[in-house]
Amino acid sequence: MATLKDVAKLACVDVSTVSRALNNTSYVHPDTKARIMAAVKELSYAPNVLAQGLRQGKRHTIGVVIPRLYFTIFAEIVQGIEEEARKRGYATLICNTEDDPKIEKENLNKLRNGFIDGIIIAGTGHNNRILKDILANGLAVTQIIRKQEDTMSSVTVDYAKCGYDAVIYLAKKGCREIGLINGPMNLAPYRERYQGYHKAMTKLALRETTTSIDAQSNSLEYGYHCTFEFLKQNPNLDAIIAAVDTQGIGVLRALKECRIQVPEKMHVMSLTGYTIGSMLETSMTALEMPAREIGIQAANITIEYIEAPSEKKPSVRHLVFNSILAERESG
Repeated sequence: MATLKDVAKLACVDVSTVSRALNNTSYVHPDTKARIMAAVKELSYAPNVLAQGLRQGKRHTIGVVIPRLYFTIFAEIVQGIEEEARKRGYATLICNTEDDPKIEKENLNKLRNGFIDGIIIAGTGHNNRILKDILANGLAVTQIIRKQEDTMSSVTVDYAKCGYDAVIYLAKKGCREIGLINGPMNLAPYRERYQGYHKAMTKLALRETTTSIDAQSNSLEYGYHCTFEFLKQNPNLDAIIAAVDTQGIGVLRALKECRIQVPEKMHVMSLTGYTIGSMLETSMTALEMPAREIGIQAANITIEYIEAPSEKKPSVRHLVFNSILAERESG
């Protein structure tokens, strides 16, 4: 791989002149600059932008990598991140991955080679080696919602408690056939929600009803189609727990089409409630995450790491929030 010295040698100038030409920090004669650019092209020289950024100091910019914003809790979390970052003099760059590891990898590589000081991520879990390398190179990394790595700070929720509390709540309402619409078990939030659900169902000696279809789990369509699968699988179902509000909205639509009254014939509850649930035609009972606070804390942890001297970086922190029950019309 070509270096700055190689470019300087081929262009017959010193290294400082190459640096000034490439960074436009001071005047370089046009003929000299043309020679330098020709040498850069011939050698396929690519500057280490990350190293340059670190040498030149903080950029006051944070990259935020999330699955999606549309109809998800991440919209409110990102708002909390952006508001707190702006208050402290930082800008944010938002990347949507659609939970695709390849897109996530592309975004991480672009961010790490760009002018950012840190990354806040709700990751897929498939690019942890890249994240570790980014952290080792001096950039801050904070996980939100999904804690994939103990070696990196995180801000999450007690998902197992959510799953457990939802079953207990519905059982007190008289429900005995309680289904759970979840998501990929390789992701901690879905896995831990099921663990809480399973624990409560076992304690109450109730039969479990779960299902999975081939679709994006954090979507309206997923909740909609899973509801029909549930009704085929267990005609006696009297309650449906959705992992996220988007699924819950799909559930309510499917039940309306089946002329199943909510909550008279079916209780519906979300484990990841946010603002939209309270504004539906049939408002949705939910265990609500403190989304904005999660964003604020993630921004603070990240900025604290960025601004600490290299020899005094703060220890890894794992903040875990509890959700709050919002009892509404659907449950």
